[in-house]
Amino acid sequence: MTTPFPFTAVVGQDDLRLALLLNAVSPAVGGVLVRGEKGTAKSTAVRALSALVPEVAVVAGCRFSCAPGAPDPACPDGPHEAGTGTRRPARMVELPVGASEDRLVGALDIERALAEGVKAFEPGLLADAHRGILYVDEVNLLHDHLVDLLLDAAAMGASYVEREGVSVRHAARFLLVGTMNPEEGELRPQLLDRFGLTVEVAASREPDQRVEVVRRRLAYDDDPDGFAARWSGEESAVRARIAAARELLPSVRLGDGPLRQIAATCAAFEVDGMRADIVMARTATALAAWAGRTEVLAEDVRQAALLALPHRRRRNPFDAPGLDEDRLDETLEEFGDGSGGQDTPDAPDTPDDDTDPDPDGPGGGRPPADGPEGPEGGESPDSGEGDGGQDSGEVPAQGEPAEGGRAPGAGAGERAPARAAEPFRTKVLSVPGLGEGAAGRRSRARTEHGRTTGSRRPRGALTKLHLSATVRAAAPHQRARGRSGPGLVVRRDDLRQATREGREGNLVLFVVDASGSMAARQRMSAVKGAVLSLLLDAYQRRDKVGLVTFRGSAAEVALPPTSSVDAAAVRLESLPTGGRTPLAAGLLRAHEVLRVERLRDPARRALVVVVTDGRATGGPEPVVLAGRAARLFAAGRIASVVVDCESGPVRLGLAGRLAGELGGTAVTLDELRADSIAGLVRDVQGDGRRAA
Repeated sequence: MTTPFPFTAVVGQDDLRLALLLNAVSPAVGGVLVRGEKGTAKSTAVRALSALVPEVAVVAGCRFSCAPGAPDPACPDGPHEAGTGTRRPARMVELPVGASEDRLVGALDIERALAEGVKAFEPGLLADAHRGILYVDEVNLLHDHLVDLLLDAAAMGASYVEREGVSVRHAARFLLVGTMNPEEGELRPQLLDRFGLTVEVAASREPDQRVEVVRRRLAYDDDPDGFAARWSGEESAVRARIAAARELLPSVRLGDGPLRQIAATCAAFEVDGMRADIVMARTATALAAWAGRTEVLAEDVRQAALLALPHRRRRNPFDAPGLDEDRLDETLEEFGDGSGGQDTPDAPDTPDDDTDPDPDGPGGGRPPADGPEGPEGGESPDSGEGDGGQDSGEVPAQGEPAEGGRAPGAGAGERAPARAAEPFRTKVLSVPGLGEGAAGRRSRARTEHGRTTGSRRPRGALTKLHLSATVRAAAPHQRARGRSGPGLVVRRDDLRQATREGREGNLVLFVVDASGSMAARQRMSAVKGAVLSLLLDAYQRRDKVGLVTFRGSAAEVALPPTSSVDAAAVRLESLPTGGRTPLAAGLLRAHEVLRVERLRDPARRALVVVVTDGRATGGPEPVVLAGRAARLFAAGRIASVVVDCESGPVRLGLAGRLAGELGGTAVTLDELRADSIAGLVRDVQGDGRRAA
């Protein structure tokens, strides 16, 4: 077994280490979500924590880690008699991104349950993690229904497995830790809220700290056992401190003063619901216990707010998590009472000021030091287009802001990026037909979850039993099988898997015209607002997104297909405009992106959204070339929508012609709004199959 990297040898990352230690002291805090760029020791720190968690006493032979002194009366391996049991290290269980539901919660032997009425249950990872640590790397890439099951178990302290009237329940209390790279996509806000604490981690920009990181890592790689031995003293000290804090925790008192500060802080930052208040209270209590105190101070409340509130402040997917510390300090001061956040003077059991522990002494609220090396870790907006007027035809908008001119240092014909207009709720765009892609919320698909539409013979392990189809398959053979009792004689060949229909996420590829004909400031602002609205819709429907832009003489992939809608919004905001309109180049580049993505993820169907006024200029026969490129999409029956950006009293209808050649449909910017058009979904043509 590989020796883990010592927790106390992790350089820097103070907030991360503190959050993990607080959960080790009090698992009721609700776990930790670690957000940060790749290569910042997220996984290393989490895996190292398992060596510090105290050993647990378990009933010998129990697969569900029941405590000998208080065994779970509903344990599937029970009933257990109270006894001494055995001790073992707390487990560190990792949930892989591709895990199935049965692997997470466990599975019943359906055949034995039907034929014998026996609850033959194979425990899952939730049972393995009971009284230990459950670690989910890349939690933002985990399927939504698995995240729901995981967080429900963490909140209730139990896991329930239901299969056609047969149910099993077992205890599942664990320290939940998730790590994620925001560049690969965000968690839904309601799932973010279920994590007690969150921390942002980033690599240090200090050369000395980076040198120390490399030095320790190389030393560990050369001799893991020897490196761990050199840190064994620090590891033992932290392990003992966690055990002492656990014993002290029930004695910690959360007075009215700190509790009032907690409530005022949550109200001031307008967090939804009451979970933030509860998490802050538990975190502040754990901080006091970690510091060796029995009273919660204002400093504990402040630190708890910094860990528990940032991820609950997001109002839309494009908001960055964070907390205004100046406002936090003002709120704490306003609702404090001048006694360090303790009870008000008229409270009957207010301790004397001179009895307060020294917050800077050995009982401080930070993790232990890292040792002697230190911690780780222009042109007016009304002017013509930039291609000499050949691609113009728009009536320039009046009253444009002063920043609408040419960007500093921009080439001829290039304008500074326009700001996006306010996003709005869009009409649903979906891929026709029935897919089999990753679970999402856009297009119809065969999924593991959804409404039952039929049955089939299982391919591999049975996951969703179709009970009536199984009974119908077994019924004709009961006499031949010698049935004599009330039970149904069921064989493996009789079992039928339920087929279900739900929703899948798609690849929504935006192909955006950034040429001079789109450069009028108000017009481009509206276009960006529409694309931003579609991006918000893609986020809510769990899609992957990509962005191709075309202008001047070529097209570029501004953002390869990704789950990070935030990254697409950033690229869109900085998109410059100007030059000719190489429509054919944009379509060809989009077609190539789809071809490559089909090799990577063949089950995910695509929806192409072309945002343009339909013009094509530059090069020989630009209109003919654009038509040929568009017909590639029609031949591949790739679902497409053209968002017609043409404006003004005279319209040429070029976007509508392009939609016809694509085999899709065209909608105007106004028609894209959910409250202005009906039946858009049925107008999207094609069955969504990718080009060969």
